[in-house]
Amino acid sequence: MTTLEFDGIPFDPVTALAADPRGSVDGSPSRRPDPGGAGTRAGSLAPSSDDAPIGSAADGLAVSGTQPGASAAQHMDSAAAHAAGPLAEIRSGVVAAHRAALTAQLAMQRAVWQRALRRSAGPGEAKAASGPGFGGHADEGVDPGTARALFSVRGGFTAAESAFKPLARTGRTRLDRAALLRLTEGDLSGVFGAAHRRSGIEAVVRLAGTAELALTEVTAIELYGGAGNGRVEARFEGDPRAAATQTAEVFALYLGLPLVLSGSSLVAECAGTVAGGASGSITLTVTALDLVPRPHICGTATIAGAEGALDVTVTVVERPGSGVGPGEVSEGLLLNEFHMTHLSRGDQGIAMGPEFAQYTGVRATRLPTGGLLLVDRVLDFDGRRGNLDGASYTTEYDSPADSWYYGDTANDSMPHFVYMETSLQAALLMGYYAGPTLTQPGTTLSLRNLGGTATVLRQIDLRDKTIRQSSRLLSTTILPGSSLQTFDYTLSVDGEPFYAGETMFGYFSDEALGNQTGLDAGRPAPSWLAENPGADVRTIDVAARRADPRARLCARRTLALIDRVDVVDGGGRYDAGYLHSLREIDPSDWYFARHFHLDPVIPGSLGVESVIHAIQEWMLDAGLADTIGDPVFRIPAGRPFSWRYRGQFLPTDGTVELEAHIKEIQHGPRGVTVVADGSLWKPGLRIYELTDLAVELAEREER
Repeated sequence: MTTLEFDGIPFDPVTALAADPRGSVDGSPSRRPDPGGAGTRAGSLAPSSDDAPIGSAADGLAVSGTQPGASAAQHMDSAAAHAAGPLAEIRSGVVAAHRAALTAQLAMQRAVWQRALRRSAGPGEAKAASGPGFGGHADEGVDPGTARALFSVRGGFTAAESAFKPLARTGRTRLDRAALLRLTEGDLSGVFGAAHRRSGIEAVVRLAGTAELALTEVTAIELYGGAGNGRVEARFEGDPRAAATQTAEVFALYLGLPLVLSGSSLVAECAGTVAGGASGSITLTVTALDLVPRPHICGTATIAGAEGALDVTVTVVERPGSGVGPGEVSEGLLLNEFHMTHLSRGDQGIAMGPEFAQYTGVRATRLPTGGLLLVDRVLDFDGRRGNLDGASYTTEYDSPADSWYYGDTANDSMPHFVYMETSLQAALLMGYYAGPTLTQPGTTLSLRNLGGTATVLRQIDLRDKTIRQSSRLLSTTILPGSSLQTFDYTLSVDGEPFYAGETMFGYFSDEALGNQTGLDAGRPAPSWLAENPGADVRTIDVAARRADPRARLCARRTLALIDRVDVVDGGGRYDAGYLHSLREIDPSDWYFARHFHLDPVIPGSLGVESVIHAIQEWMLDAGLADTIGDPVFRIPAGRPFSWRYRGQFLPTDGTVELEAHIKEIQHGPRGVTVVADGSLWKPGLRIYELTDLAVELAEREER
């Protein structure tokens, strides 16, 4: 059991169990340091979130320093001076029960969908797209060179980071008249497959619910086709406006948009004119696609041989008089993808309940957005709002095989930062839902991850898997202008755990965030290279290697986080090798628009990922892959890794500097494992520290 600490004050799993004053949102005493006894604490659930606006868990921006009244560290230090024991705890043990994840039928449907997509794209071809972002909103800072709907990778295709994530997958992309008639009767799962049936959702939505069915055949449905988010090609007879509306409805049903609102229906709007064309071929090009404020698609329909175009919008709307808040849209489910999207960049009152409406449109705690939103549903939560102690909960995240990070990583499966992000976001989400910020009305509090430890329990290919996150909110400590929460979590697939850890989050006021002094209390902490100016340095040109199409083992596109690595052979803290990299921050970098909305910072997990990339490049340069027939990078199992964050990288910070000290190189029957410690700096301040970060280079295994 690892003991987390906040600026030298440990959160002990044994001593802290005796602490008993509780913090609450409903008027009972908040947990504050008790001058006469054990440190007080309040438990609550909180997903991790980074300092950045990307969709990821917050980077641990712990506040430390000596500014009066501004620093959470000061309050903690004061508490420590009077308390007989630590302030909070991380109780031992990991959540046990894990339920099964994705059903075999869903997995099969997704596999069929992948094969159909490859056939429609053609061998070796990547479909391009232009125009607005694929999530139904502008590409917020996404580099134009990466704004493609699909990337060719390892014989398949992966979606762009900004691409819309369907709520259900199907391999059926053509519909005859009989299938269309079944959709008018509401038989979505009968036409598109079992993934279009969701427990707790009453399916009453109908194709052509307000007009006679004009479509006679749908000849093609493409999610990322045409010049935007998708395309539908069909044949029709009768009213062109009805045909245009119905092609949009087909696309909405194909994506499973009604699956987030039980008992929902489709409302359509159609504008524009066409001259002629009472029958023939119609093509809908989807121009916008989103879940907020309600699930909807927008598109432009053109008819072969006819002049003009029709602009169509189809929106999924709830049953009149029904609610759309937590627990109101699906029986047996607290939150789903609709709520997650609202929490990331929409109406917090819808996402979390009316108490949170005050945070809509202002800087506040949020989940990441776009491709960094890595939690989909909250299945259960045994706590209640205002009870900030001891709750447990279960969430899920679907990881389709076409997810952007599989195409952009050098890893054999999911990159390490996604392991971290999906864990921390699940924690952050429910910790925030419990209501720690509601204890301090009128105060703007931003969430930051402060640190943690995690271990890969077994290696698993996570493509097309549903990850179940079982988490516990262990403690909440309310302090003036800030609060701290601790969690533990376990990730599993099909009931088998594969990743477990503990983490700490902090909610900080603007004043506290402005008074950060890093990991070294504001003292200078130069890199090893700066302290050894005479070291013999050589350089690995990562950017040049990445540009080589034959360089399979390299991160690319959105995960091109470093451009060069300076190496001192035999250098560093352990005389086993030293790595250093410096990269300029571009304020338009894609992750600032994702993590977080109105609160842009680089996700801490991407800082960790950049150090992993430096180690990977060094391993290749050192020839460690030369004796491996088909080498792949993996996250080794059974090796605990820990991190501490005490600051944030902002768009205006100028540079990210990192170093890694190689401490172990282990050769085994499966390959080579390298273990390193690392640090990251913003100008003048060391803010991240990583311990026992391990990377494995091994032979690819048959799947």
